[in-house]
Amino acid sequence: MSHPHLPPTLPHTSADAASHEVLWADSLRQSHFNAWLESLSRPHSLVPESVRIASADASFRRYLRVDTQQGQTRIIMDAPPDKENSRPFVQVATLMQNAGLKAPEVLDWHEAHGFMLLSDLGDATMMSAIDPERPQANHGLYMQAVDALVQWQLASRPGVLPPYDAALLNRELSLFPDWYLAQHRGVQLQGAQREVFDKAFALIVQRNLAAPSVYVHRDFMPRNLMMPCGSSAQLGVLDFQDAVYGPISYDIASLMRDAFLTWDEDFVLDITIRYWEKARKAGLMDFEDWHSDFGSFYRAVEWMGLQRHLKVAGIFARLTLRDGKPKYLADAPRFLHYIRSTCDRYRELGPLLKLIDEIEGTTPQVSFAYGRM
Repeated sequence: MSHPHLPPTLPHTSADAASHEVLWADSLRQSHFNAWLESLSRPHSLVPESVRIASADASFRRYLRVDTQQGQTRIIMDAPPDKENSRPFVQVATLMQNAGLKAPEVLDWHEAHGFMLLSDLGDATMMSAIDPERPQANHGLYMQAVDALVQWQLASRPGVLPPYDAALLNRELSLFPDWYLAQHRGVQLQGAQREVFDKAFALIVQRNLAAPSVYVHRDFMPRNLMMPCGSSAQLGVLDFQDAVYGPISYDIASLMRDAFLTWDEDFVLDITIRYWEKARKAGLMDFEDWHSDFGSFYRAVEWMGLQRHLKVAGIFARLTLRDGKPKYLADAPRFLHYIRSTCDRYRELGPLLKLIDEIEGTTPQVSFAYGRM
């Protein structure tokens, strides 16, 4: 996962102007920003005094919104170059637009100071439109997301994006013992415990690297998808700067095993099957027996989801303990449920499940109706 993206705020009004005020910790950076914005005001018809906070994310990046003289809005990315590398954002935005996806257009980029002017995809995320109590009411939205995902994957070419290789997969997995266990739970793995995790992690990486590779958004979920606005009928796509070239199973696992939303297995299977059918027709499932056996593909999705969930639990602990953002760790129980459910399904993950249950003080759970594999 890349960094979780927070939903954009509501449009600016005079009543809430104070809450949208743009504050700067660095006066020199503020002066650079003002000079840059003033230089763009004429060519892009901007109204500089209308600048206000749009959203922030879990990194050092934040987003501002500014009006145009024609009554439209633009987004400004404020990404300090000593803390954030914006080159991947520009690269992936171009790749997505070339693939026919609706991604922000980069209108101006001051690379030296880390300021970027972008087209505005609106302020309504897919998450804001979801009814969590009625899964089927969201079916159409999820199918739009599936269509965008298949379109993105069909554009894939090797050697363009960084590889989602063993080194990166392992580095992400290490976040769980380093941050969730050691820092959050106060558990330092040693001896037999360390061996259990090492064996499980090696198996997880091996299984996931066996999958065919495509472009991977790496945080493809409703909080990073924007509702259609204007004349477009497409969902918009955000927070894609950490995209890589890796397992095709990743983004569908990210979509259906959400960091902030839990669905029953029936709905997860329904959407995943429909994704599989579309991907198969597009020629993306020509691997082993995946084109004819959904169960084989779904097992790969579960193993990929397990890697993601272990990583995200570690990231959320780090965001809370290092970065002072406690709201993220509040979602950790969802990830522990995902982790335990998947481990319970596969015999080779039994030792990992047992150890996590011991650490968490939870009781062994009853297997899904699928049984153990």
